[in-house]
Amino acid sequence: MMRIRIDNRPAMRIKAVHPLQLKLSFVFLFYLQINSLIYQEEKQSFRTHDSRRGNESVATGVSMSAMAYVSMGEAHRRITDFLFRFSEAVSSQDGAALKPLLAVSSNSALLLSLADALNVFQDWGRLVKQADRNSVQLGEILTPFLRCIQNYRMERFVETYVTFEKSANAFLQEFRNWETAWALDAMYTVAHEIRVLAELADKELASTGKNPEKLQGAGSFLMKVFGSLAGKGPKRVGALYVTSQLFKVYFKLGTVHLCRSVIRSIETAKIFDFEEFPTSDKVTYMYYTGRLEVYNENFIAADQKLTYALMHCNSEHASNLRMILKYLVPVKLSIGILPTMCLLDKYNLAEYTDIVNSLRSGDLRLLRKALNEHEDQFLRTGVYLVLEKLELQVYQRLVKKIHFIQKQRDPGKAHQIKLDLIVKALKWLEVEMDVDEVECIMAILIHKNLMKGYFAHKSKVVVLSKQDPFPKLKGKPVST
Repeated sequence: MMRIRIDNRPAMRIKAVHPLQLKLSFVFLFYLQINSLIYQEEKQSFRTHDSRRGNESVATGVSMSAMAYVSMGEAHRRITDFLFRFSEAVSSQDGAALKPLLAVSSNSALLLSLADALNVFQDWGRLVKQADRNSVQLGEILTPFLRCIQNYRMERFVETYVTFEKSANAFLQEFRNWETAWALDAMYTVAHEIRVLAELADKELASTGKNPEKLQGAGSFLMKVFGSLAGKGPKRVGALYVTSQLFKVYFKLGTVHLCRSVIRSIETAKIFDFEEFPTSDKVTYMYYTGRLEVYNENFIAADQKLTYALMHCNSEHASNLRMILKYLVPVKLSIGILPTMCLLDKYNLAEYTDIVNSLRSGDLRLLRKALNEHEDQFLRTGVYLVLEKLELQVYQRLVKKIHFIQKQRDPGKAHQIKLDLIVKALKWLEVEMDVDEVECIMAILIHKNLMKGYFAHKSKVVVLSKQDPFPKLKGKPVST
């Protein structure tokens, strides 16, 4: 032992160090320096990688946070923690705990950090096997699911869908074996995720010029889920949610005719009591079946179903109310019921303002202007043809206004309207039409029971009935 004095301070005792220990200390310090350099290089690499992919992430709608540096020990801890949570949720039959673990597209911090860990700890398959000693099926669910998480993190959406579908099929097999409905919420998540991931995969396929086919596969899987719920047990309450997911798939693919078989199963099967389903599922079901009735021009049924959806929808969900009204307003217009301007303003339905005003004023020009301005939107929602057929009601309103003005000037001849007068009114509205064309329109109005009267062909006069010449629709569509 030796003593060293520095300035006037007391002497410090320094223990003699073995040369080998000193050498190992230098090696350890060198190791720490090397790891520090690697860490800084990895961080810079992740920043560069993330900045290059930033625009792509925004375009796909997937929010990917920067991949932080993860040590091997931390990666091991994250993976084992997830596996423990998953197996614990299944063994304790805790559906609420299992549900968020399956929500791939939720971009939750848990799953994103898990993906980073999987990329660091390459031997995670061994951890799955260790966690799967009591259940082979659990490994069949987890192995493809963890690959799905990795692929989703890297924005490889086709591989994401393929691996998720494999995991979902294994989960469905287990779900069928469970007698109770404890995992119903988790199955809802699986049904939702397979549709969302299929849409992302199809976008990726379309961008590379390949055939987008994954959403069709998702529809097939959802039909299998629906089949597993269409029994007499407690799981049947989940059938309506899966039906709604199927509707979204069929509407997206343009194969709405496939909805009919599912609707028949719900509405005719004795095992289903519509009122026992959750309210949110009933609202969604009525919304989509109401849209189907709009496409089939069955406006009375469409009115009933969409009105049910509107009345039972949560009043705080303004976006959902607006979605329903986008179809309910055209239906109401077709049966002669006009919405208030306050309603249109409240739910941002300005595209219908000019249409409603045209029906009130008999201004054909205003109707055609509105249809032209919002043509793309109306075609996209499938209500363009419904709105186009409102022309007859606008003609009726125009003739009704002419009749009212003529009644004030000459009450005795108010029921006799010259066709030339209607031609002049249309010309003032910048609608060019000759007498013969006007006569055809008047004939259609009489035939459709929008106007009561007859023609005096020689004098080119339409003679209106003195009693109720313009019948109201009274909640019924224009007769065919």
